[in-house]
Amino acid sequence: MQKDFYTGERKNFPLSLTDSVETPCFLVNEDLLIKNLEILGELKRRTGSKVLLALKAFAMHSTFPTIRRYLDGTCASGPMEARLGYEKFGKEVHTSAVAYSYKDINESIKYSDVLIFNSIAQWKKYKPMLLGSKRKVEIGLRVNPGWSEVKTDLYNPVIPGSRLGISLHDIRNADLEGIDGLHFHALCEQNADVLVRVLKSFERLYSEYIPRMKWINFGGGHHITRDDYDLDLLVNTINKFKKKYGVQVHLEPGEAVALNCGVLVSSVLDVVHNGVDIAILDTSAEAHMPDVLAQPYRPNIIGAGRPKELKHTYRLGGLTCLAGDIIGDYSFAKELHPGDRIVFLDMAHYTMVKATTFNGVRHPSIILYNKQKGAKVIRRFGYKDYKDRLS
Repeated sequence: MQKDFYTGERKNFPLSLTDSVETPCFLVNEDLLIKNLEILGELKRRTGSKVLLALKAFAMHSTFPTIRRYLDGTCASGPMEARLGYEKFGKEVHTSAVAYSYKDINESIKYSDVLIFNSIAQWKKYKPMLLGSKRKVEIGLRVNPGWSEVKTDLYNPVIPGSRLGISLHDIRNADLEGIDGLHFHALCEQNADVLVRVLKSFERLYSEYIPRMKWINFGGGHHITRDDYDLDLLVNTINKFKKKYGVQVHLEPGEAVALNCGVLVSSVLDVVHNGVDIAILDTSAEAHMPDVLAQPYRPNIIGAGRPKELKHTYRLGGLTCLAGDIIGDYSFAKELHPGDRIVFLDMAHYTMVKATTFNGVRHPSIILYNKQKGAKVIRRFGYKDYKDRLS
């Protein structure tokens, strides 16, 4: 989606809905979530691959009963996500951490079916513990595939000096007995053609080790549910790889699961003028949409255009005391007034899991909607949630 006038999204998030829900809130459309899951289900059927929900991107566990019908399990980045997947999803849990403490590894073993290490040293350190564990856990190593086309360094795990992924040199000098699979991750919101090039580099580096493995994990970042995604190319690439090496293939989509199925609904609290018209919202870039400042990026808003594209232009400001808590400049067909709704698109993945209560700003409520049942408030947040994060 590359334009700013998202009037078409009204059919998915109609005015009758976005004007009636409390704000701020994350509003997730379960019907759209199922559409994404059906595409991922098709991928599974056509390739026989394992497809896992990446909890780092989407961890709204009230939707897990729905997601569980389509996917094989969850992938976690540490013991807390592993426990969430174990307790709430109830299928396979694959855990891959940059590093584990003794406490982390003990907890992770309890909940994980697969543990992936980011260094040979960590694998050697915990190998006796894993071999002596009553729970059978498969072991993988995350490797550096040597190729990435991610434009933003913040999200690129293959940049020079990256701490993510074992080098070919270290793999060559390692005893791989007991290793069940290799994992690589080098994509971010990209199409299947990028995977083809990453995979070519991965094979060039590690082809002698791949046939010795039970599975290869292609990581996440595959934008599989995007309208222009080349699903046939992905299917053919996976099937060709499996036939060539005789291994299982795992994928870890997170964003693709929740892509374009959730919004952040906000209200205008005040309008002020300081050289430009400024609308103060009951949400925040810093607290609720941190990637807006970190990447940075400009979220799309239903019915809004770029500055001066429509009649009235406003700078949208957040509720915190941070001077730079600015979401961006947008134009609207009508003047904004206190009480007007602003609907930010594609806010289900990553935004929900990164939101905080910085500055004591109320965390957005979580609301689940489908056409059959309407809107249901899953969770409201208040003072206790803010207080209990501190001591």
